[in-house]
Amino acid sequence: MYESRADKTKEAIQALTGKIPPRLVVIGVVIIFIFIFFRPWTQVGPGERGIVLNFGAVQNQVLDEGLHFRIPVMQEIVLMDVKVQKAETDAAAASADLQDVSSRVALNYHVVPDKANIVYQKLGVQFKERIIDPAILEVVKAVTAKYTAEELITKRPAVSEAMRLALTDRLMSNNIAVDAFSIVIFSFSKVFTEAIEAKQTAEQLALKAKRDLDRIKIEAEQKITAAKAEAESLRLQRANISPDLIELRRIEANMKAIEKWNGILPQVTGGGAIPLIGLGDSAKKIKQ
Repeated sequence: MYESRADKTKEAIQALTGKIPPRLVVIGVVIIFIFIFFRPWTQVGPGERGIVLNFGAVQNQVLDEGLHFRIPVMQEIVLMDVKVQKAETDAAAASADLQDVSSRVALNYHVVPDKANIVYQKLGVQFKERIIDPAILEVVKAVTAKYTAEELITKRPAVSEAMRLALTDRLMSNNIAVDAFSIVIFSFSKVFTEAIEAKQTAEQLALKAKRDLDRIKIEAEQKITAAKAEAESLRLQRANISPDLIELRRIEANMKAIEKWNGILPQVTGGGAIPLIGLGDSAKKIKQ
């Protein structure tokens, strides 16, 4: 059964090719060979650009993503990555006060897509080692030298921004755009680090002492103010004392004593035991 089907298929092919002129068969075979061997097309993937080379010469045309045809033998398509890439570099530099500074910086960058052919022509595909790394090292050294070691810590955002701007100007001249820049770490010598820690400790102690002194001054001022207020009150009271006031206070004291008296006279009247409180003639009569 299988042999009969194979024979029928073979006969059908022979009948078909027998009807096609041999010249057309040869042309078809040549075309198929060209497509298979020379691949007259190229595919540009996501985040890539195609650089067109005519016999090795870079052309102005830059191929976008997708499928493109090329002329076999004459044209070659080189793919270049234009996605955002990251470069992390360690750099050694010296601060304005001659302190050794070791830093690690991270740079995000990408090739300007429309200028990918120029980048390839001038720098090739290994441009990171040729341009990116040397630029980072030079910029880090140049910017670090403008700040003291202490300022590199206290003004870190400003230092990072200065480095980013310098790298942006430097790399854009080579058609490489800077997307982000950050200082991962700053490190100093052990002696300087210990000196910074000692200074911070001294500043904290001085600040605490200042706060304590301010507190003591405030408490002393409060006591002085309270004493002055009390003295002024006593002075006013002394200034307002008069015979009439004394008599008024005596009468008020007597009235309070009367209010507390239960109406029973004491049995003993000698030795000042009866608290006669100036009740006038009535009190005198009672005593007699």
